[in-house]
Amino acid sequence: MSTPAHADVAVIGGTGFYSFLDDADEVEVDTPYGAPSAPVSVGSVAGRRVAFLPRHGRSHEHPPHAIPYRANLWALRALGVRQVIAPCAVGGLSDDVAPGDLVVPDQLVDRTWRRVPSYVERGAVHLPFADPYCPRVSQALVGAAADVRGGGAMVVIEGPRFSTRAESRLHAAGGATLINMTGAPEAALARELQMCYATLALVTDMDAGAESGAGVGQEEIFALFRANLERLTGLLATAVAALPDPAGCTCSTWAEGIELTYELPR
Repeated sequence: MSTPAHADVAVIGGTGFYSFLDDADEVEVDTPYGAPSAPVSVGSVAGRRVAFLPRHGRSHEHPPHAIPYRANLWALRALGVRQVIAPCAVGGLSDDVAPGDLVVPDQLVDRTWRRVPSYVERGAVHLPFADPYCPRVSQALVGAAADVRGGGAMVVIEGPRFSTRAESRLHAAGGATLINMTGAPEAALARELQMCYATLALVTDMDAGAESGAGVGQEEIFALFRANLERLTGLLATAVAALPDPAGCTCSTWAEGIELTYELPR
């Protein structure tokens, strides 16, 4: 790490969300898992020290299946981060959501298959993950604006292609309301590093099986995200100010009494 820095909270920016902080210091962090997606920016939001990392890189150079997820989360933990907010673009799978909706899901279905999903490479360390998102961080996000909805399951597909109509209908029939390409293994890696983590999903489109017509297009997703960026950044600042003390949260205490077989950043 070339520059000493510290942050308590991190925001991981998704598609179309490549900057967040004003007057920030840029920090290069070396990790055992290679370089993160980009240098980490560290600044202040609502009196809190906040780290920002664009998930896909500054110019969207990392496609969803090739994001250095382990390096990203490890780098944030190395800076002192204990709470992570992870906004992302999602497709809708049911009539319960529509483009422009903001949703804080409470469940996750991992349908990825090429990614390294864990820091565990040896030994018996089994992560409790029945509830994949931190309830405290989720509550701060839901409370940040009247139009933020809580609850629902997000299915994460491998990408970078979009779903077929049959796949989309299958995911919806399984109970998912949102679909995304980057939510896994990010959430599990954060939990393995004993960080609180929740996502804020912006519905940018209805998935192929949820509507008729040509199906999902990349340009419509990027355009809707750009149109909502100011709304999203204001909401995130409100949520950061409302985050509670992470001490004692089950996201960090799950490993008590367990001998971890991977290194935690110090």
